[in-house]
Amino acid sequence: MILRNVDEGIGIALGALRTNKLRSALTILGVVIGVATVMAMASIVDGIRSQIFNAMNTAGPTAFYVVRFFSQTPLNPDNLPYEVRIRPVLEERDAEAIRRIPEIQYAGLWVQLFQRLEFQGVSTQTVTVYGADQHYMEILGGTLLRGRFFSPAEMNGEPVVVLEEESAQRLFGRIDPMGKQIRVGGVALTVIGLYQRPQNIFEPPGQQIGAILPFETAQRNYRYDETNGLFISAKAWATVPVPRAKDLTIAALRNARRLRPAIPNTFDVITQDQILDTVSSLTSAFFGVMVALSSVALLVGGIGVMAIMMVSVTDRTHEIGLRKAVGATRKEILWQFLVEAATLTLIGGLIGIAVGLALGHLLKLALHLQSGPPLWSAAVATVVSVVIGLAFGLLPANRAARMDPVEALRHE
Repeated sequence: MILRNVDEGIGIALGALRTNKLRSALTILGVVIGVATVMAMASIVDGIRSQIFNAMNTAGPTAFYVVRFFSQTPLNPDNLPYEVRIRPVLEERDAEAIRRIPEIQYAGLWVQLFQRLEFQGVSTQTVTVYGADQHYMEILGGTLLRGRFFSPAEMNGEPVVVLEEESAQRLFGRIDPMGKQIRVGGVALTVIGLYQRPQNIFEPPGQQIGAILPFETAQRNYRYDETNGLFISAKAWATVPVPRAKDLTIAALRNARRLRPAIPNTFDVITQDQILDTVSSLTSAFFGVMVALSSVALLVGGIGVMAIMMVSVTDRTHEIGLRKAVGATRKEILWQFLVEAATLTLIGGLIGIAVGLALGHLLKLALHLQSGPPLWSAAVATVVSVVIGLAFGLLPANRAARMDPVEALRHE
C-alpha cells in the first residue's frame, strides 16, 4: 500500500509540474538556489583545505616552526600581553641549539616582512617578503624557474633577492629581470633568481609572497615584528616522528635558555597538524556562515512548497472527497501529499545539484582549485531537499487528510 501511494504521489507531483510549469518552477527555485549555494560553498572550502594541505605537504610532514608566542590572531607589537613580553625574542643561538639535535635535518631563523617592490617607477601592492635562506623551498614549497638561490657568502647580508614570478611580471613585463636592480621597501637589491610560489587562494589580498631575501639582509635593512614576524623553520629527518622531533626541540631550547623544570616554556613549537587544525576551524566557520545564508533560500523554497501544496489541496478538494468516499484513509491521504511535496523539492534539489556541480567546476577553474564539489555535498543536498518537502508539506497534507468527505464532495 505504501509503495502504491508513493508511486501515485510521484505521478501526481509530476503531473502538477507539467500542468503548472511556471508556478512549480517558482516554487522549487528557492530549493535550487539553496542547494546550489551549499554545493558551491562546499567546493570552495574543500578546495582551500586540499590546497593548504598539499602546500604544507610539499616539505613533508616533518616540518615545524618555533615562535615566540603562538596566537591564532596577530598580536599588537606595541601592546603585547605580559605573558608575551616576558618571553625572550628568538635568536640565532636558538636555531643553532635545534640544529645540534641529531634527529633534526634543518633549522633556520626566518623573518616575515610586508613591503612594496619597485622598478623604474612601477611598484607592486604590499606583499609578503621573507628573509630566509637557500632551504626556503624545502619548507614552503614552490619552484625555482630561473637563476639560483643564495650562496653561503650571500647569506652574510648581500643585497640580493629571489623574485616571485607574478611580482616580476608586474614590475618588468617582458623585460628580463635577471641581474636587474629593484627596490624592496626602498632598499636596492639585485635579482638573482625567479621563483614560482605554490598556488594558495587562502592568501589574504595584498599578502601573497613577493620575494625572498637572505635573512641577514632582511635583519639589517628592515624593521620587523619580533613577535609575529620572527620564527624558526625546522625540519626533522624523514624517519623521525614529528612528536619526537617536537619533544627534542623543546628539551634543547629549554636547556639553551636554562629553564628550570618548574618554569614554563618561553616559546611555542607549532606543527603542521596544529596549523591545519587552525585552518580547519576557520574554514569550518566560513562554511557554517555560508550554509546559514543559503538556508534562507532553502527556507523560502520550503515556504513556497507549502504555499503551492495549500493551493493544490484547495484545487483538489473534490478529488480528496471522492478518495475518502471510496475508502481512502486519513493516513493514505496524508502520505500522498507528503510524497508529492517531497517529490517537488527532490526535483528542485536535483536541479540544484546540477547547478552546484557546474558552479563548482567554474570555481575550480577560476580559483585554481585542485578539487571540485565533494560527493558528500551532493548526498547531503539530496537528503535536505527531501526533508524540506516533508517538513513543509506536512501542514497542507494534514489539512487534506482532515477534510470531511461530505464537505469535500460539495466543494465546487
